[in-house]
Amino acid sequence: MAFFAARQPILNREKDVVAYELLFRDSLENVFPDVCDEQATSKMIEGLQFNLGMDKLTEDKLAFINFTEESLLNGYPMLLPKEFVVVEILETVTPTKKLLKACQELKQRGYTIALDDYEHKGVWKHFYPYTDIIKIDYQVTPASEIRLIKEAIGGFPNIKLLAEKVETHDEYHQALNMGFEYFQGYFFSKPEVLKSRTLEPSQMTVARLMTSLAEPEPDTSAISQVFEGDVNLSFKLLRYAQSPIFKRRSEISNIKQAIVLLGLQELRRFVSVLFTAQFVDKKPPALTVMSLVRARFCELTSTLPGEQATESAAFLTGLLSLLEGMLDAPLVELLDKLPISQVIKDALVRRQGRLAEYLTLMEAFEQADWQAAKSQCDKMGFSIDKVTRNYLDAVRWATLRENSA
Repeated sequence: MAFFAARQPILNREKDVVAYELLFRDSLENVFPDVCDEQATSKMIEGLQFNLGMDKLTEDKLAFINFTEESLLNGYPMLLPKEFVVVEILETVTPTKKLLKACQELKQRGYTIALDDYEHKGVWKHFYPYTDIIKIDYQVTPASEIRLIKEAIGGFPNIKLLAEKVETHDEYHQALNMGFEYFQGYFFSKPEVLKSRTLEPSQMTVARLMTSLAEPEPDTSAISQVFEGDVNLSFKLLRYAQSPIFKRRSEISNIKQAIVLLGLQELRRFVSVLFTAQFVDKKPPALTVMSLVRARFCELTSTLPGEQATESAAFLTGLLSLLEGMLDAPLVELLDKLPISQVIKDALVRRQGRLAEYLTLMEAFEQADWQAAKSQCDKMGFSIDKVTRNYLDAVRWATLRENSA
């Protein structure tokens, strides 16, 4: 049975990823309100401990995890390591004396506590001494209420504010000016200011290399010459080939050896990662990881029975799907400058074709919209269990590659 999972990055004021909120269900049915939340939480803890591996999903960063009232009273958070967990108290939880006692015990044991989707009520002041983070839905909470919350916690410098559902850069800057310390949402994946941008010669070299590798039968000799003519590219390739993620019997002494070791498929991925990395120097690292997850997910989807799309085209589609946010320039204008196929352009710009359906499915997982994921799988003739495993594999793969490239 599939263990449905998604992760959403949480960034600090410098746009560095400091944590991930992990969203889990053990089946599609757990989405609906007539299913016991307690059982869903239990299954989530079981999955983290025995199936998924929290360290792999969060890259050893903090994991924000939702807990129900009953699970808090039963001490379920203490089944997970305090060093890596932020205990989120759901907005549906009633602030009782029993809950307060449970929070006191968690705090004494060193756990970090957050109030999720906080709506300001005076009774919560008793919890402030034990609260580290207050999460506020930025889309529905008016500025006047945010000011009231800030006044209420004024005597508790231990409490930091986290703005949820920040979807644009304007909202990010507004929240920043209001004193929020943490931000959750997809503002980092969207353009800050649309403008015209010209690709530099080195970027075009990698783009052409990437396109050459997408051919059914790439000219490896010509590709080797491109690497050999660029010291920076050669260094990166050799460093990547020496990564412990590849098993090798001897040391690598030249470019051709590195290419043979990697093989065409991994070389394609490496060049695609290089292409993406050129544009994210001033962007959150989460954007690079998100691009890699999308690329690998689309690639794995293309290998499912009955699929006609090539793996390289699927990988490239996922990788370029966030290009507009990386370069702060219109996607149509950017793609016109790149020598990529019309099929990929149609998927990215017009959202047409099978590759576009891969992206729609990926976005459902990013947003933890399990109903949309199941519906899209049914439409495409996929097993939701298999696709879920592919998503988790993509997350793990992207983490390894991003750290090695």
